[in-house]
Amino acid sequence: MSLDLTHYPTLAQAQTPDALRQLEQDKLKDLADELRQYLLTSVSQTSGHFASGLGTVELTVALHYVYNTPFDRLLWDVGHQAYPHKILTGRAEQMSTIRQKEGLHPFPWPPESEFDTFAVGHSSTSISAALGMAVAAEKEGKDRKVVAVIGDGAMTAGMAFEALNHAGDIKKDMVVVLNDNEMSISENVGALNSHLARLLTGNFFNKIRDGGKKLLSNVPPIKEFASRAEEHLKGMVVPGTIFEELGFNYIGPIDGHDVNVMVDALRNMRQFSGPHILHVVTRKGKGYPQAEADPIKFHAVPKFNPKEHALPKAKASTPTFSAIFGQWLCDMAADDPKLMAITPAMREGSGMVKFSQQYPEQYFDVAIAEQHAVTFAGGLAKEGYHAVVAIYSTFLQRAYDQLIHDVALQNLPVLFAIDRAGIVGADGPTHQGAFDIAFLRCIPNMIIMTPSDEEECRQMLFTGHKAGCPASVRYPRGSGKGLKTSTDMKAIPLGQSRTLREGKRLAILNFGTLLPFAEKAAEQLNLTVVDMRFVKPLDTQIIDSLAATHEGLITLEDGCIKGGAGSAVSEYLHSAKTLIHTLHIGLPDSFVLQGTQEEMYQELGLDSEGIINQINAFFN
Repeated sequence: MSLDLTHYPTLAQAQTPDALRQLEQDKLKDLADELRQYLLTSVSQTSGHFASGLGTVELTVALHYVYNTPFDRLLWDVGHQAYPHKILTGRAEQMSTIRQKEGLHPFPWPPESEFDTFAVGHSSTSISAALGMAVAAEKEGKDRKVVAVIGDGAMTAGMAFEALNHAGDIKKDMVVVLNDNEMSISENVGALNSHLARLLTGNFFNKIRDGGKKLLSNVPPIKEFASRAEEHLKGMVVPGTIFEELGFNYIGPIDGHDVNVMVDALRNMRQFSGPHILHVVTRKGKGYPQAEADPIKFHAVPKFNPKEHALPKAKASTPTFSAIFGQWLCDMAADDPKLMAITPAMREGSGMVKFSQQYPEQYFDVAIAEQHAVTFAGGLAKEGYHAVVAIYSTFLQRAYDQLIHDVALQNLPVLFAIDRAGIVGADGPTHQGAFDIAFLRCIPNMIIMTPSDEEECRQMLFTGHKAGCPASVRYPRGSGKGLKTSTDMKAIPLGQSRTLREGKRLAILNFGTLLPFAEKAAEQLNLTVVDMRFVKPLDTQIIDSLAATHEGLITLEDGCIKGGAGSAVSEYLHSAKTLIHTLHIGLPDSFVLQGTQEEMYQELGLDSEGIINQINAFFN
């Protein structure tokens, strides 16, 4: 979709921030309206993140209008709210390629644009990075400004408060915009609060406040009284006491959809020194009633017709692995009142909606706090409860110390249901589940299971649930084979593989859901296929047997080769002093960019044709 100047005349004049800053301020509302419509039209035709971007339109316009980007640093947290930012920074005509192979990255991505000052896919990183840039800006001495935009969901992570605590202590010049998009814009976030924000950001107020603090600095009793009076006054009119206690000057809340109020507040704040918080209230999905009414449903959307006011109904398909997990949870909870399921703010994505409704007393959403989720699970397990942590592979990376120190070291029976393992597709390198096998494999006491289909997934979840030690089951994004799953649960003996095909000369040791590709390749080449099931403990008996009867081994996994399941096989062969040619097929030593799962499997040589080509090249 190319930009039609006829339909977006103001936006056509603001294709870069430099051009945007040439507009008169009274044109900004028109620009915001056109930008919102362009975003709606663009995403509806291509799919992608939707509701969050609709809520940040005016904020994005105001930030680029006031700040001299990219010289001034603007950081977005989390990145899915940055679509309007991409449109206003020279990428409008490329929006039709977003989240597609070789297209625009789904999140801010520095190699793509100088306006994307920091890569972001995970949440709650912006304040830490902005503080680092603020320190660098001070040393540089060129009056560079730094602004971090963080959503209120991202403020639930401990990292955000660690950064606020540090920033408030060292008092570098920076602005943190708290994009509060969870509450409705009520009457108290109208003219009165906008007027208050102008007062609080104005020179007069700040001169009086700073001057008063200097005047009273040597009179301790009066200083203490004045400080307490200011604290109580602010507590009555603005909810900013916690930020003030952390060393920030708090401004707001203000209407984040009034672009002129936003510009006035930011223009005043640009002159300030020290750390400041601007609290803006926005509505996720603003401007599209259906997204406003159901921002979760419209958070990320497929292609749809905006005129139909509804997303297309999903075609009947096989259940996703997330749904398989969610149903397993419900089945287990029916007989196990001590089962406790935990998610770090991914109820829908992890398939836990039904469970949260049927077993609310056994369900815990700890918000975007992966470290807390893991240690919380450890505490439950220590007291005899059966904790299950449902977490994406890429997000489990954020709780690695807790995994080691608070669960594995104490050998606590916590089950990790690791969703989005392997290639995830359009979300790109920040979300690919490439590393979990490698970083879990080196941890003592940890069981690692790699189901190849839905039935195996259910049985392995049950196995981990009953293991009595830390255990993990990793499964991919998307649907399985459509197999009918059994309601009978039986624990699989630890480390037990299954031989699926007897062949000659070479054997494929499969780990996970690439099994259909392995079987197809094996049929063409007449190879043995073993579904290993367990990365840890390994089935060393089958490895010994295969090594004795075959000329070479091929390991296959949808995780990184370095340190992965194949490495475990080679380590065992080395320890057993077994010499045999071994080929490892998996993800390369590079970050995998966005594209569909099928496109990435083909590009990385993980489909049947790629497997055959790699085998022929290595063994012939």
